[in-house]
This record gives sequence, structure tokens and C-alpha cells, in this order.
Amino acid sequence: MKFLSPKLRYSLIAGLLFSSPSFAQINAIKVEPESWWAGMQNSQLQLLVYGENIHQFEVKLIDANGVKLIKVDNSQSQHHLFIDLDLSQAKPQTLIFGLYQNDQLVQQIEYPILARRNNAKNRQGFSNKDVIYLITPDRFVNGNPDNDNHPDMLESANRKDKDGRHGGDIMGIRKALPYLKDLGVTQLWINPLLENNQSKYSYHGYSTTDYYQIDPRFGSNEEYKSLVEEANSFGIGIIKDVIVNHMGSGHHWMTGNNSLGLPTSTWINGQSNWLQDNKNITYTSHRRTTVQDPYAVVADTAEFENGWFTDTMPDLNQRDPHLATYLIQNSIWWVEYAGLSGIREDTYSYADKTFLAKWSKAIMTEYPQFNIVGEEWSANPITVSYWQAGKHNKDGYQSYSPSMMDFPLYEKIISSLNEQENWGSGLINLYEMLANDVVYADPTALVLFEGNHDTNRLFSLLNQNLALYKMAMAYVLTSNRIPQIFYGTEVLMTSPTKDRNDGAVRADFPGGWQGDDVNVFTQQNLSSQQLEALSFTKALLQYRQQSVAITSGTLTHYAPQNGVYVQFRQADAETLMIIYNKNEQPLELDLQRFNQILPPSATAKDIVTQNVKRLDSTIKLTQKGVTILSITQ
Repeated sequence: MKFLSPKLRYSLIAGLLFSSPSFAQINAIKVEPESWWAGMQNSQLQLLVYGENIHQFEVKLIDANGVKLIKVDNSQSQHHLFIDLDLSQAKPQTLIFGLYQNDQLVQQIEYPILARRNNAKNRQGFSNKDVIYLITPDRFVNGNPDNDNHPDMLESANRKDKDGRHGGDIMGIRKALPYLKDLGVTQLWINPLLENNQSKYSYHGYSTTDYYQIDPRFGSNEEYKSLVEEANSFGIGIIKDVIVNHMGSGHHWMTGNNSLGLPTSTWINGQSNWLQDNKNITYTSHRRTTVQDPYAVVADTAEFENGWFTDTMPDLNQRDPHLATYLIQNSIWWVEYAGLSGIREDTYSYADKTFLAKWSKAIMTEYPQFNIVGEEWSANPITVSYWQAGKHNKDGYQSYSPSMMDFPLYEKIISSLNEQENWGSGLINLYEMLANDVVYADPTALVLFEGNHDTNRLFSLLNQNLALYKMAMAYVLTSNRIPQIFYGTEVLMTSPTKDRNDGAVRADFPGGWQGDDVNVFTQQNLSSQQLEALSFTKALLQYRQQSVAITSGTLTHYAPQNGVYVQFRQADAETLMIIYNKNEQPLELDLQRFNQILPPSATAKDIVTQNVKRLDSTIKLTQKGVTILSITQ
């Protein structure tokens, strides 16, 4: 007998084992979610039950303490049941319900209702006090080479293939926790770890084939939960990468020997066409503004929302109420099960926007101190701001996601540092971009990054100029935002810069594999520039942890002049002066301009070099780069 879910336990009624003509057709049962908890804010739970010809059976509760059976929907598919339960009075227990035919019990299923952790509702999400470190797990550290390949998974490891699997895993991340703690990281955003049983490109994780199981080449659910617990002991939280827009074509809903088909007739967009001809696919236009453009036509909006990314990423139809509930419960299940501190939602605007409001509200209602950051890849602050909680949109749309990725400011960092300093180019564009903060409900809740798994590497984009690199890192880490850095940026990992270069951008972290010639963890064979970059980043990250001015202070800035841009961060008795200088030659910066903030006869300590200097009428900037001064009177 095949168990499709390792967590599910069910009992058979021996006397009916052979007497029921239908039993052999339902003997493989799977239930999702595989468990739930008593005392959740939302007491309603919908179970998706899989089994051949299961639609013909009546469902009854057998042993249920405080649980009410509200409804059973068997009309969507002959192989799926949707069971609605009310747990408002439920205690932790093993719930038992039965499948009946002609009033005879054919099969009973045990379902765990668990006790919640203490104070689970009030779990703290990531905030401005944190620094997020993004990891592509297959490319970070291979902590367990024995799980590089798995007999049930289609793609095997091949480190020579830049687009293949390389073997990084959960155990590798656990082994790197001391390094990350020492670096000054307080949150890990990990690219998706769920099963991706695709024949190619499975390493990136964005083609989910099982929403409730970690990919065995990364580890197990238990290992993931242990990672969160161990990371927490290092003062590090875990942010889960979630994709509600699409899934992988290798999901058992779509294909495979164990496939029972799609649970409803509207589970994916374009479902009827795809079932008739799996080449009949409409692809997304990627025109993201259509969902908020007051002049957009319905056809354009539909093409964007309902189109597939690729033929291996079926587009989920969140307007289907059963799928919507499935996705909401799945997100909450992982937060509760693993003890997460945040969610990063992929391709945010591509999903149905009514659903996105419902999804984000459900999570934030369950966990009021939690945090969600959405990805809206647009250089236009107005487009990004539409999706942030608290924004009063003209069309009345209300989101509940507290944070969004600050793509507009990221792109301006790169272009402003690369441009020549003129009246309308260079640092002035970075300065003027901040004026757009007025369109956000809360600009300080945005996540600002120096790069991610979809962008080319920072050091390469800045033409491998270490001074510009330091300016970019300083800007991200001292801004009035939540900062995020990409693994390997601290040691100047590079990539091509023309077009997309995913395999190269997501290259292996040096020292993550036994026998690596270059090793970040031991600093073996790091170049002098890499060591300088690592030291700079670590100094800034560690200072940031104890700086109230950076994590919660005010921001004041002065318009750039002569290639110099000055910002101040202030809180209580702490004042930081950050000077961005693009001049190749030494210059004297007149400090009289900053008298509104600088006290007379102030003393300044460079937070990186620890050098102390007296601030009189001028300060000498000896070279191109950034200077960060802690000011005292």
C-alpha cells in the first residue's frame, strides 16, 4: 500500500478490506494541509483530500473534540474532496473522520490538530533593525553531498553545468550560520526550498511541485524546521520565498503516474485549452501596470494576469475559491510549522489582485507583528507603492503587505554611481529619487537591496570599481530602509553584465564545496580587494546593529555639489554624517553648509577606520569613496 504523505496516518476497517468494491480504488489517501493547529485566529479550515473515486463517499466525523463539519464539496473532481471544518472550539487532538458508503465505514483517517507554540501569534517579523542576506541554496554551501541526487527526482547534480543543480542544501546553510552571525546578518531570505521535480533548471526553486514538502535534495521538512530553530539561536530569522502566481509543470496535479488531475476545473488559467492541447498556452504580457492603470482595457489586464511565464510554469488561478484557500492556508502552515519571521512574495502583481489582498490580510491578521515583502519589479515608485499596506489608492484597492522591494531606488543607485557628474546626471538623480518617497504609505518599510538572484552582480555593474562598490554598500546599509544583500557580494562575486546571466549570477559561493581553491570561511586565497570588501561590509554591518540613528533615526540630505552628496542620520544623541564623493582628486569639503546639523567644534569618528578627527571649517576628502562619521560634540 502506498502512502502519498509521510505525515498522514490512517486506519483500515479490517472487515471491509475486501468487502467494499470501491476500497481498492481509494487506498492511497493524501490530505493537505497535513496538520493544523488549535487556537488559530481564523478558526475555519479547508482540507483537500486526494483519492481515486473519492467523490462517491460520504464524510462523517468519528472522533472530534469541539470540531464541526461544515461542508463537504465533492462536485469539483471525482478524485478530490474539499472538507470545511470549524475549529473555533477545538482542542489539540487527533481528529478522526471516516469515509462511508451506504452507511458503512470504508476507511477512517486520522488528522492531527496540534497545540501552538507559546505566543505564536505575536511572532516578530523582520524590520529596520535587521539586515537580510539572500541565499540561493543550491549555490551556497553543500553540507551533505549524500543528498545531491535522489531516486525520485528527475534532475541530477552536475556542478559543471551553470544552469544545473550543484548540491547546496539546508545542512550547508546551517554550517554557515557562525559566519553569517559574525558578518552581522540577522535575517536569511532563502530562495524556494520546496520540491521542484523538473527535468531542467530545478535548482532555482521557482517551479513548485509539492507545496508541503522540502525538496529532498535540499533536505527534509524536519531539517528546515531545525534550521529555523538553530538560526534563531544565532539571532537570525528565516524569511520564506513564496510563489502564489505559478507552479511547476511537474506537479502531480498536472502529470505523473500518481496524478489524480487538477482538483477543480478552474485551478489553473487556460485549463480547458491546456487539457485539450498542452501546447495551447497563452503567455503573460508582463505589462504590470495594467492592473492599476485607470485607462487599461480588460483584455490587456487579463493577458497579463492570466498568462503563463513559461510552458513549465502553469499559471495558478487565484480566483478559484478552493485554490485561493489552499494557497492562503499553505503560507500560514509554513509560518506556523517552521516558526518563520517573514515572507518574500515572488512576482507580486502577477497574481489576482483581489486574492493578494485577501492573502496578505489573512497572514497579517494571524500574525500582526509579522512582515511580508512583495516583488514588483518596476523602476516607477508609483507602480510599486500601489501594493504597500496603508496606501490610499484612487481605485480603492487596499493591500495588507507591509513592505515591497525598492526596485526604483536600487536601479537609481547603480545608474547614479556609474554616470558622469553633471547638472542632470550622477548623484543628483539618487538625491531626487528620494523625493518620490511621498507616494509610499511608509517608505521606511521598503526593502532596499544591492542586488538579488535576478540582477547582475553589483561589483560587475560598477565596472569592478571598489570605491563605487563601497558607496553602494554604504547607501544600502545606512538608508532609511530595510537592507538586503545578496550572498557573495561581500567578497565581490562577479557576473557578466549584458542581458540576464542567471547561472553566472548564482555562481557557487567560494568555499561552499569541499576542495574549493578559494574559501570565504577560512579566507583562503581571497584577493586583497576581496578582503578589503569583506572587512568594510562586516564593519558596517556590525556598527549598524547598535546604531539607533541608522535603524530608526531621521534622514536629512543635501543636494549634491561638485560630485559630493551628504546625508545625515539622526536619533537622540547619535548623529551620522555619510559623505559620498565621486571625485578622483582630493578636495576640501566646506562644512559651513551643514551648520543646521553639525554642532560647532564637533569631533568625528570614522566608523570603518576608527580614526578620530576634529571638524572645523572644512574636511579633506582624500580619495573617491564613502566616509561615514559618527559625530559628537
